[in-house]
Amino acid sequence: MTENSQAQPAANPELPTQYAPAEVEGKLYERWVERGYFEADEKSGKPPYTIVIPPPNVTGSLHLGHAFEHTIIDALTRRKRMQGYETLWQPGMDHAGIATQNVVERELAKEGKSRHDLGREAFVERVWQWKEESGGQISGQMRRLGDGVAWSRERFTMDDGLSDAVQTIFKRLFDDGLIYRAERIINWCPRCLTAISDIEVEYQDDDGELVSIKYGDGDETLVVATTRAETMLGDTAVAVHPDDERYAHLVGRRIKLPLTDRTIPVVADTHVDPEFGTGAVKVTPAHDPNDFEIGRRHDLPNVTVMDERAVITVPGPFQGLDRFEARSAIVAALRADGRIVAEKRPYVHSVGHCSRCKTTVEPRLSLQWWVKVETLAKEAGDAVRDGRVTIHPKEMESRYFAWIDNLNDWNISRQLWWGHRIPVWHGPNGETVCVGPNDEPPTGEGWHQDTDVLDTWFSSGLWPFSTLGWPEQTPSLEKFYPNSVLVTGYDILFFWVARMMMFGLYAMDGTPPFHTIALHGMVRDQFGKKMSKSFGNAVDPLDWMDKYGADAVRFTLARGANPGVDVPIGEDWVQGSRNFANKIWNATRFAMMNGATVEGPLPDASEMSATDRWILSRLNETVAQVDALYEDYQFAKLSDALFHFAWDEVFDWYVELSKTTFFAGGEQAKVSGRVLGEVLDVTLRLLHPIVPFVTETLWTTLTGKESVVVADWPADSGFRDQAAEREIEHLQQVVTEVRRFRADQGLQSGQKVPGRLDLSATPLAAHEAAIRQVLRLQAAGDDFHATATLPVAGATVALDLSGTIDVAAERKRLTKDRDAAEKEKQQAVAKLGNEAFLAKAPDNVVDKIRGRLSKADADIERITAQLAALPES
Repeated sequence: MTENSQAQPAANPELPTQYAPAEVEGKLYERWVERGYFEADEKSGKPPYTIVIPPPNVTGSLHLGHAFEHTIIDALTRRKRMQGYETLWQPGMDHAGIATQNVVERELAKEGKSRHDLGREAFVERVWQWKEESGGQISGQMRRLGDGVAWSRERFTMDDGLSDAVQTIFKRLFDDGLIYRAERIINWCPRCLTAISDIEVEYQDDDGELVSIKYGDGDETLVVATTRAETMLGDTAVAVHPDDERYAHLVGRRIKLPLTDRTIPVVADTHVDPEFGTGAVKVTPAHDPNDFEIGRRHDLPNVTVMDERAVITVPGPFQGLDRFEARSAIVAALRADGRIVAEKRPYVHSVGHCSRCKTTVEPRLSLQWWVKVETLAKEAGDAVRDGRVTIHPKEMESRYFAWIDNLNDWNISRQLWWGHRIPVWHGPNGETVCVGPNDEPPTGEGWHQDTDVLDTWFSSGLWPFSTLGWPEQTPSLEKFYPNSVLVTGYDILFFWVARMMMFGLYAMDGTPPFHTIALHGMVRDQFGKKMSKSFGNAVDPLDWMDKYGADAVRFTLARGANPGVDVPIGEDWVQGSRNFANKIWNATRFAMMNGATVEGPLPDASEMSATDRWILSRLNETVAQVDALYEDYQFAKLSDALFHFAWDEVFDWYVELSKTTFFAGGEQAKVSGRVLGEVLDVTLRLLHPIVPFVTETLWTTLTGKESVVVADWPADSGFRDQAAEREIEHLQQVVTEVRRFRADQGLQSGQKVPGRLDLSATPLAAHEAAIRQVLRLQAAGDDFHATATLPVAGATVALDLSGTIDVAAERKRLTKDRDAAEKEKQQAVAKLGNEAFLAKAPDNVVDKIRGRLSKADADIERITAQLAALPES
């Protein structure tokens, strides 16, 4: 073929000229679901591979954190499905007790009503109605992303089966003495009117005040500091360290509590740090967790001074005031009484807030239900220590042990109406009966069910086995438990993961819920800052999917997924991934229009060119590399490996080097067309788990087969050709150096110039046509005048640049660059020759200067060669 015919290849009716994600993605996904590709069959003889979705809240919508996590899980499951596993990605949603109740209560408020106006039964019915009508929009968004979940198995933490599982395990724990009811300090939200878990508390630095207050009089004076002056009304002691001689004479004595008619004891407790502040602390057992423990050790009374809405209840001038109003009033009264020794305002300190409503959390003494975790936590720790469960990355193990080995009893009750109601009935004479799912609750006068519901983490802790039908011994449970891997963020390692470990080991006879815990980091903006609506940097992934396609969003997230490390992401990176998808599309389309085929067996290596053998060798090396990185959950590295292989080696090198073969036609073109078809087939399958939509369209068009979703995962055939790899690397050296020279001379990449090649001293003679093609070198005619001669990697490339550059200006620019390099070299040589400097400078500084010297030498050599290659002006 002539060069003119190269620019106008025959049209391919099967692939549009441009890839349009919006026209492809939705249709492809529905086809996958209709064909049942994502469903799992417990009766199959295939080995199982199971992953549960970290259940999103029924109130939620897809955010970048979801998209990131789902991309990782989808890639794992798509690959395992292609490898021949019976793959189950279990979907479902969490009922999200507090969040969902808040949503419905806000709707009621618009009608001028509260839940109490409806009553418990009618309110719960209203929540179910909201759930059916408005909840779960995230399911549709998951489809947009391409999540390959088994939709027929979708579960909800309050559906009948999971509710039975909750009631069953509660009763077992209760009967085993592992659930009890007691007064303890908990996190209390005065707005949501419920206890909340540690994970539902968000800490931020707030401006407060630190006041130092004088307790007692005369020789019986102690000064304590506090940021919560209102709690002093509930003080029942002042504590000092047993070895603090300053206060030894006061231990055991009672001192006057300001603003009250009470006296309180001075106690000695090792919890007190004598070096901090005055070495004396106020003890308010009903309103501080540390004080509560001091109170237990010294048998102190618990005096509650606030109600559930954080309003002061102590009779007197402060009764009825909100806690913050009371704080100001009490400080003013203490000041008037001469009790304020010092005040620091503003005093910035960390304060807990309810993650749902942002109200400041109040530590509060409350009668709650608890799980005794000592034995359960030990089992969860042992399962990791003895290797039954692997945490990845391994460095996260220490964080897990630090938590699980020091776990406190778990508060499982919430003062809500929406959720799993605690299955305990209280009798008229203090009787307590726990009821299982098949038991009849006690009836009669005075019997009533406990009003609290269970913490959401209680039901989600059963997720790996309750979703499979437990407590029934179902075929699904037998096939798919334990899960193969849990993929989740390190931020809920302590909360969700620990609870699943404890419950799985307890309920499933010592079998942990998963073999591997793969922890990932948090998605952040391109500057590494946490994404938040309040920061103005939150991103709706649907916006990016609308703009660039789901594949672009997925590939961007995968390229940032280093195990356990936070992921920065910016829109320009998504644009780059969109360009990659377009590159895959355009290059595959070009290849198919020029002979790429998957028909028939691969030709024998003896029939292939060195370029063919090189790309097949690199292909198999990439397959092996990607497999190893998948097994190590190194998504960033495997995505980079695929990116550079596809873009650089396949599309930018192999396709370009093969153009002359394709355009020439004949038997060699058929051989290379079959090799290119093989490379595309395997490359598209390798890419599919991360970018499923564009690869599905291209692969099915290329192969004519049903779907890449159910295609075989590529295997390393073992084919390697080191000689061909060295040969093409040599060729790449020549091309790269000449391209660099062309760029230095200001030539456009597509600009053609006359050139003469001497490859006699290299093994590249057979590649002359290809080298000319990629370097845009025209044949040297009778009027050829070598104005630049480049000795490159054993080859000699002569170029005729007559009329293409301003030689005088170029010589002046290069001379200036060489002078700068010479100056850099002189400075580096002077420093490295200074013994005093070398004796004092750190090794990394010396190494840096040596690197500068090496670069300066290389620059001088390169620029000198460029100057020599310039024609005489």
